[in-house]
Amino acid sequence: MRAVYPGSFNPPTIGHLAIVEAALSAHPLTQLDLVVSRRALAKDVIDHPTLEERVDVIKASISHLAVVTVQVTDLQLIADIAESYDMVIMGADKWVQINDLGFYDSPEHQIECLQRLPQLAIASRGDQDVPADARLVVPEPIDEVSSTGARGGNVLWMTSAAQASHYWH
Repeated sequence: MRAVYPGSFNPPTIGHLAIVEAALSAHPLTQLDLVVSRRALAKDVIDHPTLEERVDVIKASISHLAVVTVQVTDLQLIADIAESYDMVIMGADKWVQINDLGFYDSPEHQIECLQRLPQLAIASRGDQDVPADARLVVPEPIDEVSSTGARGGNVLWMTSAAQASHYWH
């Protein structure tokens, strides 16, 4: 089974790793691609670190996981990124985003995109509601971990490779 976990991973966090490890434990995955968009939807353009620097740190962060790779795409919508995969992995915040009509051209476009999604594995966070049949159980201590918080000074939330890079300090 091939899975995709789209994100900006800016920086990669222990939360991202916990989600990856939970997905690997819960599903018979033969391949899991972390996919980074060159221009992430609804995110500011990231100049520093560069995309190449970020990809290098993500690769270093997952180097111990044999079936996990990093890919780069020009696609932005999760439905487009996940097109050729059996499963899409995401956090609850991304689940909320893909259900927000503001990210689509029309209600019909939203419905079409949501219907195209493969099997879901969604890491819950706090009180954000996710479908029970798609819930991915991750350790509670990482519930509050976020890239935004890591960039804001919670350096211990970053993977060790991100901490060592000094890109986010």
